[in-house]
Amino acid sequence: MAAPTDTAIDTAEAARIVGRLEPIHSMIYFVPETAAELAEVGITRNRDQYFAQRSAPMGAVGPGVVAATFFNFNPALVARSVPGVWSLAAPADVLNARLRAADAALRRLLGDDVSSAATREAADLARKACDGAAVEDRPLYAAHADLPWPDEPHLQLWHAVTLLREHRGDAHLHALSSAGLAGIEALVTHVATGKGFTVGFAQQSRGWSPEQWSAASAALVERGLVDGDGGLTEAGAALRAEIEDHTTRMSLGPWRHLGAEGMARLAEVSRPLSKAVLPAFAIEGVFAPGSPRASKG
Repeated sequence: MAAPTDTAIDTAEAARIVGRLEPIHSMIYFVPETAAELAEVGITRNRDQYFAQRSAPMGAVGPGVVAATFFNFNPALVARSVPGVWSLAAPADVLNARLRAADAALRRLLGDDVSSAATREAADLARKACDGAAVEDRPLYAAHADLPWPDEPHLQLWHAVTLLREHRGDAHLHALSSAGLAGIEALVTHVATGKGFTVGFAQQSRGWSPEQWSAASAALVERGLVDGDGGLTEAGAALRAEIEDHTTRMSLGPWRHLGAEGMARLAEVSRPLSKAVLPAFAIEGVFAPGSPRASKG
């Protein structure tokens, strides 16, 4: 790993650029191309597709590994898909299908920009940032980082943003655990911010029953983090802010390596690309009104 080019990185700017880039990766969980490609290799259920495509870089792992690295899913839900999904398709087949889906979706969403100079420059800058990422104690990131880089610039950009997302995601789990939040509690507090999933979608997609949700909420009320209406208290808001700050501090390696000038340029050239993929997230009832279109809990 090369030495950082600039250690004086604005942490707020680092967080902003992550939020700007993330849709370029996260669209893979919403576009129809993914469902079609994974169905072609034998995986047809939505939940099976999600667990398979994101965990495939780790190999044919069991439900415990997936529940641990995905964090806010009910382990019982994970076990309904893993390891059974590996009898439908091998991890290598899943990864190839996912890359084909990313290719087709980005070509559709970006249009002529898929091969533009801006896409090539954004890919080069994001890939350079990845050179500053640490693999220590980041299992999901490390698994993705072991994958070969695609040849085409738009896929290099997608892969780089995927790596940056999982790098920050692993750090986020450290921050959540350090704050004493279990997976469902992390999800409840995130929904309580009003900036992520709706309650109904969070329960359904993560496999938590209303009873389990209520029990977790009650425990958070007892800790003084959530109020009786399901919103964050002042202490809860402060804890969530510290979690985000903790996450960012643990994720600065790529941005120190890229440097402030490189960050500014990446933010500039990626802005229209991220905007172009936003239609992929227009699914009613998933996100709270006005919230960012990506969430980890």
